[in-house]
Amino acid sequence: MRKTSKVLLLHEDTRTGGMAGELAATISESVWEHLDATIVRVTAPDTPVPYSPPLEEAFLPNSGKVVEKARWLWQY
Repeated sequence: MRKTSKVLLLHEDTRTGGMAGELAATISESVWEHLDATIVRVTAPDTPVPYSPPLEEAFLPNSGKVVEKARWLWQY
């Protein structure tokens, strides 16, 4: 984090109550002064997990979502 000054967290759980929120809180408590941008989380939406495989594929974070957020963070 000190080298890049940016953080992108990725996990398959929903946004609220997920591990990325805890990690973001810990990071901002310990190295806030070294960050040049907000902490970005790429997570599943706050909806129930669908059972259907095509819907589950759309529900989970994918490479397109990660690239989109990484580009946004790069330009911040």
